[in-house]
Amino acid sequence: MKGIQRVAVPIFKNTTITPDVQALATTTVIKEIQQDGTYQVTAVDEADAIVVGTIVSVERTKARSLQGNVLASAEFNLRITIDFRIERPVTGQLMASRTVEGATSFFVGNDIFTQERGAIPLAVEDAAVQFVSFLSEGW
Repeated sequence: MKGIQRVAVPIFKNTTITPDVQALATTTVIKEIQQDGTYQVTAVDEADAIVVGTIVSVERTKARSLQGNVLASAEFNLRITIDFRIERPVTGQLMASRTVEGATSFFVGNDIFTQERGAIPLAVEDAAVQFVSFLSEGW
């Protein structure tokens, strides 16, 4: 991106019923931007661009049934969808946008909700890697 060296990443908006996923997604994207090294992460007042993220959905779908019982699940797929917008700090002018979908799978044990919470960071990281790749390649 020409003329862009510093980006700000304010806390993402969460439009889902999944609690606390916005903080996880924001920190994961910041970590990925820092690891990539193309842009410096700064405060909004020092940034050349602002990354605005909105978590649109967190979906769990059945991937595999238990052997002998098609109604019970043995494995689930987890998909998180995040809308990203890159905006100019002062004007709010849209520079680029992209919807990214991160995915992972997890096996079912005694507590499906705990296992789903454990899988969310993996799906978020997948989405963050995809977005940072898009960001650093100059869209």
